[in-house]
Amino acid sequence: MKKVTTGMIILFLLLTVLPHQTLALGVSARTAILIEQESGRILYEKDAHKKMRIASITKIMTAILAIESGKLNETVTVSERAIQAEGSSLYLQKGEKIKLEDLVYGLMLRSGNDSGVAIAEHVGGSLEGFVVMMNQKAQEIGMTNTHFSNPHGLDDHEDHYSTAYDMAILTQYAMQNETYRKISSTKVYRAPNPNEKWDRVWRNKNKLLTSMYKYSTGGKTGYTVRAKRTLVSTASKDGMNTIVVTLNDPDDWTDHMNLHNYAFEQYDLVKLKGQGTLNKIGNDFYKGKVFIKRDIVYPLTTKEQSKVKIDIQLQKPERDWEKVENVPNVVGELSVKIANKNVANVPVYFDNGEVEKPKGSFWELFKRIFFIASGVNQHG
Repeated sequence: MKKVTTGMIILFLLLTVLPHQTLALGVSARTAILIEQESGRILYEKDAHKKMRIASITKIMTAILAIESGKLNETVTVSERAIQAEGSSLYLQKGEKIKLEDLVYGLMLRSGNDSGVAIAEHVGGSLEGFVVMMNQKAQEIGMTNTHFSNPHGLDDHEDHYSTAYDMAILTQYAMQNETYRKISSTKVYRAPNPNEKWDRVWRNKNKLLTSMYKYSTGGKTGYTVRAKRTLVSTASKDGMNTIVVTLNDPDDWTDHMNLHNYAFEQYDLVKLKGQGTLNKIGNDFYKGKVFIKRDIVYPLTTKEQSKVKIDIQLQKPERDWEKVENVPNVVGELSVKIANKNVANVPVYFDNGEVEKPKGSFWELFKRIFFIASGVNQHG
């Protein structure tokens, strides 16, 4: 079955209760996880909820906060504190003025710790203020086993940690942002150098992206003496997008390629229900008047594809609903089960003129053909 390409990011699910497959290959990492990006379904994990040092993959949070600040075009004045940051560096100079956007590129491609501090001070008002923002964002997106103490990931605090699972959630969140995707996937970037006649040229440290893996779409490398090698990578093939996180992994390049390939080989990205009007509604009051606002797309093995069931539960119409304006926006719920395990719930809307209704598309025709051809059991 061909994989289905979708431009919609499905936000209704980060995790499912369906068991993921067991890999017939070894993973060298102390902890690891593989997820499908749109649904968040876990396809493989190894101690994914264990708290670990994460090194420079911390900078994914720093980058997305800088991007979301709306200040990328602002000019940053580099402080003394920024240039004193140890480890990997962009070799910024005290007092130099540099565009925030350039700092984010330097942060992600060359992992500049000086850049991380400069970004934090500009976006958060101070490094400490930015750290508060990092932890607030972590809570907001569901990173329940994470605590940030700095914007770069250096081992200067004992309470700076995360998990493979939490970093996958963060990456899934960041990949919804077009600017982040662009920066993360950039191989080479040039930035003006105010003190020299030549531009700074930054080449991405992510070898998967630059030379090793043709399906790579980005990610972030990391290393400290205590954290060892950490790596986040994203990949895409035939419309399926995947995220891999490994912590303390001596063979991370190989592990990441194997994990992404495993997802692409074992799973198809299946469109279970298309956005738009719901057909086969038994209640005459609702016929032709109820719809869902997004496609439901999910990664499935070949065996799972024959076990899909879709059910629609609608409220009993009330007397005063004779007037369309009295009908609530949401009148029910559509649920998707696979092998009797619930994997998705989306609201069902009534066409009362208050909720924008998705326009019909090619997928309405495709859906009918797909379900007939595949034998998927569809209710509603």
